[in-house]
Amino acid sequence: MEIKHVTNDISVSPQIAPSDVKAIHELGFKSIVCNRPDGEGADQPGFSEIKLEAEKLGMECVYLPVTTGKVTDEDGVEFGESLKDLATPVLAYCRSGTRSITLWALSSAGALGHESVLAHSKSAGYDLSGVVNRLVNGGKNPSSNIDFEHTVVVVGAGAAGVAVASSLKQRDPNLDIAIIDPADVHYYQPGWTLVGGGVFSADETVRTTSSIIPKNVSWIKAAVAAFMPEQNILLLDGCRHVKYEQLVVCPGIKLDWDKIEGLSETLGRNGVTSNYRFDLAPYTWELVQSLKGGKAIFTQPPMPIKCAGAPQKAMYLSSDHWTKSGVLKNINIDFFNAGAVLFGVKDYVPALMKYIEKYNINIHFTHNLIAVDGDKKIAKFKAVSGDKEEIIEKEFDMLHVVPPQSPPDFIKVSPLADDAGWVDVDQSTLRHKKFSNIYSLGDATNAPNAKTAAAARMQAPVVAANLLHDRGMNIDRAIYNGYGSCPLTVERGKIVLAEFGYGGKILSSFPSWLINGTKPSRLAWYLKEKLLPPLYWKAMLKGKEWLAKPKKPESV
Repeated sequence: MEIKHVTNDISVSPQIAPSDVKAIHELGFKSIVCNRPDGEGADQPGFSEIKLEAEKLGMECVYLPVTTGKVTDEDGVEFGESLKDLATPVLAYCRSGTRSITLWALSSAGALGHESVLAHSKSAGYDLSGVVNRLVNGGKNPSSNIDFEHTVVVVGAGAAGVAVASSLKQRDPNLDIAIIDPADVHYYQPGWTLVGGGVFSADETVRTTSSIIPKNVSWIKAAVAAFMPEQNILLLDGCRHVKYEQLVVCPGIKLDWDKIEGLSETLGRNGVTSNYRFDLAPYTWELVQSLKGGKAIFTQPPMPIKCAGAPQKAMYLSSDHWTKSGVLKNINIDFFNAGAVLFGVKDYVPALMKYIEKYNINIHFTHNLIAVDGDKKIAKFKAVSGDKEEIIEKEFDMLHVVPPQSPPDFIKVSPLADDAGWVDVDQSTLRHKKFSNIYSLGDATNAPNAKTAAAARMQAPVVAANLLHDRGMNIDRAIYNGYGSCPLTVERGKIVLAEFGYGGKILSSFPSWLINGTKPSRLAWYLKEKLLPPLYWKAMLKGKEWLAKPKKPESV
């Protein structure tokens, strides 16, 4: 007997025997639903035998047989109606449990939403990708019409999506490409650190999405709901179908603000801010300017997060302003890091530690922010030391929060995801490990690189070259070496320019006599403030690959 928990109200299992019913009752189940027709298998006990044992124990038992592979919309409705009348928790069974979980999914999709249903089903060990179009349509069979059809479809109009579409167009101007994204605006997110430090205005970091979509690339203004990779089809919200020959997946990363208790209710007030949101970065600068004394806390969640240096960048720029304003001596600064090290590439740590000491910052490793009481100005952390855990509370006057981050929900529950929910790619080619006509880049992949805009800038031409090579074009395959860059703004006017690849290997773009990345550099600041924004808008998003030409595999 292999019972798989789905929700608190229902579990499913393969075929049970009459002798199992007592144990099922002892586990707390109050009802049993049989979804397997009698006589389907030679070794199958009849429903009446199961029902007899259940009734002896005061359990309800219902017979709702469904032929394998033929679960109808009506079957789903009937299953849902039956559950309303049964005492919970319920155990539903069939030969393998698949029909039972499918019936539950179809009956629940309208109320719970397809992503929640897929997540519960996946957690129970069942792949419902075969009925995902019905789940997106509220549990009913949708029209089979194809609403859009393009040669290459790109999911996401962020930095990675626009850059890869432009790189493809540079190599093949006639290629039919569509980008799918519901957002009206596109942000230059690396600029938000400088907004929070009073260097940029927020308006300098935003454009309309329509203005940055590459020429002769279609924009489908919609949200992707689900993937059907076996059929080369995407499902959009509203259950519209998009057909493709090749797919590039780059939807970015999800910021899980609600995973920190009380945070969403106090963001943007009570001294609680974050440079990870466009509308909050200006508030960071307001707080920095107004704080003349008290307690300032900066946090960093567990990895992976996008731009792993950003939590420190906010702290250093704030500390630099307080230093130059003459108030640093009145401010107690704490850095609470859920990780165990200051920065993941050890070569850059000595330079950063000098600034930690300069600003008299108190570092707390393996401390993870779990709750915020904005009205009382108290932050709560889970501190881990060896096998011991404790909850500590800290008062604050200013709190800069970096939220936990995860793959987007529609990626987590898709056939494209690995066990952790990230798009499962080969780290060198960025092609999906299972579906050869699918590539992925940017923050949603499971490639072990830093999640930065600089990484996407390097990845885009690699994906473009490899995708077109697959199409038979005379273009060499390319490899991605894990390059990422993190310009650590240690003070206004100086940056520690961290550039590295897989395994923490240093991958400097400039000779050391020009910019030594392990030391603070004024030239690196000039690069960050003056050169990188136009490089982003006018080169990366236009398919111009300055310092980003893809490398060939060594065997080529």
